[in-house]
Amino acid sequence: MEKESKKWGFQGKKELKAVAAITVRGVLNMLTANLNKDDSRPIVPLAHGDPSRFPSFRTSLAAEDAVIDALRSANYNCYAPTVGILPARRAIADFLNRDMSYKLSPDDVYLTIGCTQAIEVTLAVLSRPGANILLPRPGFPYYEAYAASKNLEVRHYDLLPDNGWQVDLDSIETLADENTAAMVIINPGNPCGNVFSYQHLEKVAETAKKLGILVIADEAYDNLAFGSTKYVPMRVFGSIVPVLTLGSISKRWIVPGWRLGWLVTTDPNGILRESGIIDSITGFLDISSDPATFIQGAIPQIIENTKEEFFSNIICMLRESAEVCYNKIKEIPCITCPNKPEGSMFVMVKLNISMLEDIKDCVDFCVKLVKEESVMILPGVAVGMKNWLRITFAVELSSLEEGLARVKTFCQRHAKK
Repeated sequence: MEKESKKWGFQGKKELKAVAAITVRGVLNMLTANLNKDDSRPIVPLAHGDPSRFPSFRTSLAAEDAVIDALRSANYNCYAPTVGILPARRAIADFLNRDMSYKLSPDDVYLTIGCTQAIEVTLAVLSRPGANILLPRPGFPYYEAYAASKNLEVRHYDLLPDNGWQVDLDSIETLADENTAAMVIINPGNPCGNVFSYQHLEKVAETAKKLGILVIADEAYDNLAFGSTKYVPMRVFGSIVPVLTLGSISKRWIVPGWRLGWLVTTDPNGILRESGIIDSITGFLDISSDPATFIQGAIPQIIENTKEEFFSNIICMLRESAEVCYNKIKEIPCITCPNKPEGSMFVMVKLNISMLEDIKDCVDFCVKLVKEESVMILPGVAVGMKNWLRITFAVELSSLEEGLARVKTFCQRHAKK
């Protein structure tokens, strides 16, 4: 019997596939698809900042014990409140207050499914017809991807590589208009490995105040600073300009898979509440998913019982890895590193295409590198910079040295004769 032709009332949304392609995950999937399956050497993952896969970067035993205790207590098998359970919010407020004179309360803290959901909440709250947001270039591409899904216009300001990746404050004032809602600051920097000084962040706050916009402080790598510049959280300038701080336990405790993050409001002048931003945050959370309740329940014990020795050990490993990465990059002629990384887990390096044969751009470089050497590096276009590369040094030293040696071999093979 011949099937009748029928028109169905549904179809896929092509825009979502296009948006996904510009995320780090999308680019990593593309690189993974180009791996040479016949290469028996171990893959060196220098494209993705996830050190948890390496034994040296295992989380603290105190954190593991806290999760086990919370799970076995059977106190956290229920639904959690929309904004998160009170003991966890109180513990996070107290933890963040260590860096501040103005004191946060638990009511300033909203728990999210990792820092990713904190980004989603923030951009969803700010999206309205005609609104725009200022993002750093280079930056974290998830902001662009999610903004596109919400029809929130993105305008990019530059970070200046020849000036320690500081914000081009003049461009901020040029880009902003009456429809600009906020600017994003990522500190310590992903992808640049920079750490902003107190004085520079104060200028950022004053600029935002002048323009009447709030500051979204992406501090997923908070306190992961190991250079000469001391880490300063943006929220210390909350009395100048309203600040939304986005953070998580993913990086500092090396547990990205636990998916526990937060959105914190610093607004002693009450501007966010008067403008309806606070109500919009809770409204979004009312219709979204929550972090796993037993992870929330573990937070007070995780924070209280993790010794400073654990954090200092992570910092020491990152400092050593950053030093090795910086020095090894110097040995690769076609790659230049403008600044030694001082924080986070990444460094941005400039790729000199003119020194290479059969390499069109940074994407071509990374695709051929993964095919020939099983080394994964993120092409700069993924973070907004053509013919740059983002390299993570948050790996075992042996893997880092092996990976960069393969990069050097690759560059020598493709060097112009």
